[in-house]
Amino acid sequence: MLDVLSITAPIFIIIGLGYLASTLKLLSREQMRGVGTFVIMFCLPALVIKALAQRPIGEIFNYHYLLAYGLASLGSFTLGYTVFRRYRGASVANSAIAGMGMSVSNSGFIGYPIAAMVAGPPAVVALALGMIIENLVMIPLALAMAEAGEQQGGSARRVIVETLKRLSRNPLIVSIIVGGGLSLTGVQLPTAPLKVIEMLAQASAPAALFVIGGVLFGTPVRGQLNELGLIGGGKLLVHPLLLALMFWLLSDVPVPMMLAGVVLAGAPMMSVYPIMGQRFGLEGRCAAALVLTTLGSFFTVSLMLLLLPS
Repeated sequence: MLDVLSITAPIFIIIGLGYLASTLKLLSREQMRGVGTFVIMFCLPALVIKALAQRPIGEIFNYHYLLAYGLASLGSFTLGYTVFRRYRGASVANSAIAGMGMSVSNSGFIGYPIAAMVAGPPAVVALALGMIIENLVMIPLALAMAEAGEQQGGSARRVIVETLKRLSRNPLIVSIIVGGGLSLTGVQLPTAPLKVIEMLAQASAPAALFVIGGVLFGTPVRGQLNELGLIGGGKLLVHPLLLALMFWLLSDVPVPMMLAGVVLAGAPMMSVYPIMGQRFGLEGRCAAALVLTTLGSFFTVSLMLLLLPS
C-alpha cells in the first residue's frame, strides 16, 4: 500500500500546486491554457518520439500480447464511445474523447512502476508494446474520430479531406510518424537534437499535471458526476477486465507479461488527457475525470495487487 502511495502522492502534489496557482491568481486560465499548448505542441511529441525511437520494434514484438492489448483497448474505447454517443446524446468529438479516456493508460508514470513491482523486468516489454498500441492505434483513432466530428455537415469526401488536413498538422500524429519511422529504420538521432527531445520529454509530466490542477479551479464537477463515473469506471474496471479476458482467450503470453499488462490497463488515463481534450473544449471534464480516476485507482490498483498472484 505504501509503495502505491509513494507513486501517486507526487502526482497529486503537483496537481495541487497548479490548483493553488490558479486559486491565488498567480496564473490566469488563459496562461494555464498556454502552458497546456506548450505541452501538446512540444513536450508530448518529444515524449512520443523518445518512447518509440529508442525501442527497436523487432526486438520486443509479442504478437499475442499486442493483439490482446489492442482488442481490449478497442473494446473499452468502443464501449465508451457507444454509451456517450447513443445513450447520452453526446457529440462525436465528445464521445471519442470519452472513449480515449477509457482506453489509454498512464503507462509510464503510474502503470509501469507498479507493473515492475508485480512482474519485474518483463514489465518493460509490456510497457513498450502497450505504448505501441496506444500511440499508433488508440490515440490516432480517437483524434481522427473527434476531428471528423468537428467537420460534420459536409460531404463525406470533404469530411475526410478536412480531417486528414487537421491530423497532418497535429503535432502528436506527426511525432508518432517520426518516432515510428526512427524505430523501424533504426536511425539514431544526433546528440544535440536527442538531448533537446529528452529535456522536453522530461517536462511533459510535471507541466501536464500542473495544468490539470489549474484547469480544475473553477471547473464544476457536481453536474458531471455521471459522466465522470462512466469514464473512470471504464478505465479502472472495464479496460483491465477486457484485457484479462483476452489473455485467457490468447493463452500464448508469458504469465509475467500478463500480470504487467493487467496492471498497465488498470492504471488511470494518461496525464495529458485534459490537454488532448483542450482542442475540443473538454479540458475541464477531462481534468476532473483524470483526478477522480487517479484517486480511485489508488483503491482499485491496491485491490488488484492483493488479488494478483505474486
